[in-house]
Amino acid sequence: MKVKRIVANVEIQDTVEAKYFYGELLGLDQLMDMGFIATYGSHEKMDTQINFLSEGGSGTPVPDLSIEVDNLDEAVTRMKEAGIPVEYGPVEEPWGVRRFL
Repeated sequence: MKVKRIVANVEIQDTVEAKYFYGELLGLDQLMDMGFIATYGSHEKMDTQINFLSEGGSGTPVPDLSIEVDNLDEAVTRMKEAGIPVEYGPVEEPWGVRRFL
């Protein structure tokens, strides 16, 4: 299993508030907006990215980090073997992401 990306998640009541600072002042591109989550980064360099969330999606709490891996099943197995509880999932979300918390 390889980690492909780690993105910081910032809990915020209204994701529109982040648009002025990160979009207009810093000039980052809005990469995604699903209402409960807005992602800002750069289309030129994907290693620049930050998420602002009012919830974690599907009624879950906002996680501190989003970690993308190339093999979710292996990641779940490693967490369980390490005694780290899986509190949600793995599940295929309505927006097309397979994840666990």
